[in-house]
Amino acid sequence: MNTLLLDSEDVDEYAAFADVIDAVEQAFGAFERGETQMPAKSYIDLPQYNGDFRSMPAYLDTGDWDAAGLKWVNVHPDNPAEYDLPTVLGTMIYSDPETAFPRAIMDGTMLTMKRTGAAAAVATDYLAVEDATTLGIVGAGVQSYTQLEAISEVRPIEEVVVSDLDEDRVERFIEAFGDEFDVRAGSISEAGHCDVLSTVTPVEDPIVGLEDVGEHTHVNAIGADAEGKHELSDELLQAARIVIDDHEQCTHSGEINVPYHEGVLTDDDIHAEIGEIVVGSKESRTSDTGVTVFDSTGLAIQDVAAAHVVYERAREAGEGHPFDLVGVGDSN
Repeated sequence: MNTLLLDSEDVDEYAAFADVIDAVEQAFGAFERGETQMPAKSYIDLPQYNGDFRSMPAYLDTGDWDAAGLKWVNVHPDNPAEYDLPTVLGTMIYSDPETAFPRAIMDGTMLTMKRTGAAAAVATDYLAVEDATTLGIVGAGVQSYTQLEAISEVRPIEEVVVSDLDEDRVERFIEAFGDEFDVRAGSISEAGHCDVLSTVTPVEDPIVGLEDVGEHTHVNAIGADAEGKHELSDELLQAARIVIDDHEQCTHSGEINVPYHEGVLTDDDIHAEIGEIVVGSKESRTSDTGVTVFDSTGLAIQDVAAAHVVYERAREAGEGHPFDLVGVGDSN
């Protein structure tokens, strides 16, 4: 029995967004029904290297399939300049829950990008207006690409407005998607007045205010992934219907973490967790709903769900690099 080794190109090819979005939606539902195990993310701080490691284990049972895995990920800001390596590197171990056999070891960096885009797509599908055709993106880094790719799976996006202080990054984004969409550079306010807005920046001082969004804009707040990060103004958050992925993570390190700990927001200001909306215990958008915000911190169950898709599709295609990690023979 072999373990599949899947590199970033394999993950990119076999993490088909339609399937990953469906799997992540199922994971959110399983989470709400109590059919997951997801210990809190643990950290190893390494100040001597200006970095840290994070471990994210999870198990989920959707009723149709179950899966388990562990993502081992880091943040080392000095990597690009000093070692010509990415700031974030991730490795996913995907295991058979019944036997614990390691079915696959795969690139976790591309997997993270895919599942993060998929989570935004799930939220967009439930919270954005049905006829949304315009998407704004604030921040033209690597995550912006999968935001557009995923969200266009659930809404007929035609026009895209991208805002970033780095003109070269904006130009690369436009070049990447100019043949598929009407893409142009614009201000934060122009991006925010689209039907859907995704913010993917690491800022700690809010850059999107209430006046920067439309009356019915749905916002995917993606950038805040650590304590102190904060992309949206308090006024915007107070005016919006807020949906989060997980209370513990969002109040600690998500978009709402700063105003929550300052007492500007309370639990009464949080409409629902996304899982509650998926299973139907809380309402999504109604005709009189104004601005909506999805606070996405990224859950380990999303990684496992996406890894399930990648493994199954790669195995069916006979792709990847099989190897005898455990030493129990080479039969499949």
